[in-house]
Amino acid sequence: MVYMELAYLSLGSNLGDRQGYLKEAVQIIGTTPGVNIIKVSSVYETEPIGDVPQGNFYNIIVKVKTGLSPHDLLALAQKVEAKLGRQRQLHWGPRTIDVDIIIYSEAQIDEEDLKVPHPEMLNRAFVLVPLVEIEPDIELPGNGFIRAYLDKVAGQGIKKIGSLNLRAV
Repeated sequence: MVYMELAYLSLGSNLGDRQGYLKEAVQIIGTTPGVNIIKVSSVYETEPIGDVPQGNFYNIIVKVKTGLSPHDLLALAQKVEAKLGRQRQLHWGPRTIDVDIIIYSEAQIDEEDLKVPHPEMLNRAFVLVPLVEIEPDIELPGNGFIRAYLDKVAGQGIKKIGSLNLRAV
């Protein structure tokens, strides 16, 4: 029996068929052995962060149960990005898909290639709003309830636009 951990992934896209990229990423994640999708948030349209001129993002949060280690889950995220044509040419630049591990159970990891919980999550409406949608009472160790941070990000442009209408994932 493989021990399953709860993890939350943030997915975003602002190039091409944004909703299509999100859907395809969720399908790849959901068909990966050792990963079971529990919940997918609504799709939110959000303004980009940083000074790079680019289009708005579509963002979602995906809750999974996984037997993958944090590093194996990171490898899956990078595989999804590569398969969907992610180019890493410009920091915070436009992208077909971005997949980040936001929370991995109670893990606290601070390594060069992996930081969990994600260090910027409490500053990002595109993470907090969909996360609180699917987990209203989620707590972050050492930081309390996530919903308490929503006021901090209230000025960031974000609006719910619907769902991915996923059938069987």
